[in-house]
Amino acid sequence: MFTGIVTDVGRVRSVRETNRDRRFEIETAFDLATIDIGASISHAGCCLTVVEKGPDWFAVEVSGETLSLTTLDGWREGRRINLERAARVGDELGGHIVSGHVDGIGEVLSVASEGGSHRVRIRAPRPLHRFIAPKGSITVEGVSLTVNEVEDDVFGVNLIPHTWDVTTLGELKAGSRVNLEIDMLARYLARFQETA
Repeated sequence: MFTGIVTDVGRVRSVRETNRDRRFEIETAFDLATIDIGASISHAGCCLTVVEKGPDWFAVEVSGETLSLTTLDGWREGRRINLERAARVGDELGGHIVSGHVDGIGEVLSVASEGGSHRVRIRAPRPLHRFIAPKGSITVEGVSLTVNEVEDDVFGVNLIPHTWDVTTLGELKAGSRVNLEIDMLARYLARFQETA
């Protein structure tokens, strides 16, 4: 489990096809001595398992299923990635409860300055859009955000300067593809209503 609070922006160091899956090596500022093989780390909102590590990098393997349902299929060497280590019992929940299971890929429609912040409008894939509500939570590229407004399958979020500066969201532009994870509470409430 994660909270959607990015704790490092890593960089793809290498991409390699293996006889099993696709392997990414990620450069990071994390203290690798404190990360075990088998640890879960959120990569732009996608929970992946550490399979190897070096002094300033770690490796993950990504299945075809994950590549087909996330933006990871387009990752190339040099790409910057929002990273978050798994939450521990007793950690502060600064964002919201995030599973690290990407629900779909959104498309950024616009990015506009608004005071010192930036307003970003994103189109969510159908039927995912029905789980997104004004003032609810959503995870975009692994970042916990509050939904400002929703109009059909388009929603808006406001990025304060801190978020803009310390995550990869400051690189967004119209046409960018982003990993989305809906609020877990919305998912279970909708499922309950479908089966009640």
